[in-house]
Amino acid sequence: MSENGKATGIATAKKSVKTDKFQGHDYYNIDELLSDENKMARDAVRTWVKQEVSPIIEDYSNRAECPKHLFKGLADIGAFGPSLPVEYGGGGMDEIAYGIIMQELERGDSGIRSMASVQGSLVMYPIYRFASEAQKKKYLPKLGSGEFIGCFGLTEPDHGSNPSGMTTNIKEDGDCYILNGAKMWITNSPVADLAVVWAKDEEGKIRGMVVETGSKGFTTPEIHGKWSLRASITGELVFEDVRVPKENVFPEVRGLKGPLSCLSKARYGIAWGAIGAAMDCYDSALRYSLEREQFGKPIGGFQLTQKKLAEMITEITKAQLLAWRLGTLANEGKASPAQISMAKRNNVHMALEIARESRQIHGGMGITNEYPVMRHMMNLETVLTYEGTHDIHLLITGMDVTGLNAFK
Repeated sequence: MSENGKATGIATAKKSVKTDKFQGHDYYNIDELLSDENKMARDAVRTWVKQEVSPIIEDYSNRAECPKHLFKGLADIGAFGPSLPVEYGGGGMDEIAYGIIMQELERGDSGIRSMASVQGSLVMYPIYRFASEAQKKKYLPKLGSGEFIGCFGLTEPDHGSNPSGMTTNIKEDGDCYILNGAKMWITNSPVADLAVVWAKDEEGKIRGMVVETGSKGFTTPEIHGKWSLRASITGELVFEDVRVPKENVFPEVRGLKGPLSCLSKARYGIAWGAIGAAMDCYDSALRYSLEREQFGKPIGGFQLTQKKLAEMITEITKAQLLAWRLGTLANEGKASPAQISMAKRNNVHMALEIARESRQIHGGMGITNEYPVMRHMMNLETVLTYEGTHDIHLLITGMDVTGLNAFK
């Protein structure tokens, strides 16, 4: 290629980089309810997303490739375990800061938020909560710094909404347990250095443990062909007579209480994160409606478009208030699993509906990667069903208000 050709190529590449014009939307002045620390965390992550995620995410999503180099950046901005103590690799912030960080990450992409959410809520949190002091010191600082990447193994090929039916098991053998079984739909697994795994012991009780991915008999095949969360790497965990040292098994926790408490932590983050995806879709639709002209005026001047936009910002505002109140309860240690389920279910459904309405405002352009709405829409189809499906969360609320168990 000639020097002129090189120059032209560089110019073209520069033009192709998308400028992230997002400004944020706060119709009810919720900023006044946030601490300076909360707002500083939000602004730092928003800046990072604009600089590091927005310019590349459409390309990575199109290629169904995970931008693995972002793991280090996520660590640098404090996205791994923001509300865990600093001495254990966390950020030492409150639960609202954790939620806002997830919101800003998912505004960039649900897959990027998943990378951080799994690391902090499903790997670091259970190690902090249930592991021995030696395990905490061994793993948490390296997870917090991004030196180690972790994943979480609960869902199995035949047991999703019913984790108590798991067949993955451990059997005692001297100073180790022998682990056999398989886990499915595991975010980060193909690139993970360790996994927090839940399995049944010989008494049928569910136990948690840390399993290092270099262990003999432990493989992490990647899952291909996803139409959703394409920038997030997903795989399986397969255990064939894997020897797990006894000191790697969480000493006290037994039963589903352990993994479900981790899921509550992750679901809380999703309740905030989905708002970010919704705001990005709304922001894009609002700007497009003011720029796109039909019948001699911007389409934002037509009643049906205004109806869509007004309903979008109303639902976003309701979700923001729900998440903020949930965050204040979480800071006080009062947020119940059922309350978290309500917020996760409501806010994800809200975001998906806003993505669909936003796509309509964009017309045909809404299905292209010139705009983020179709990517968000596809991602949210997964967020609707992971960490507890839309229907399961409805039943959790139903059981909480009636006292009757509809799961059996």
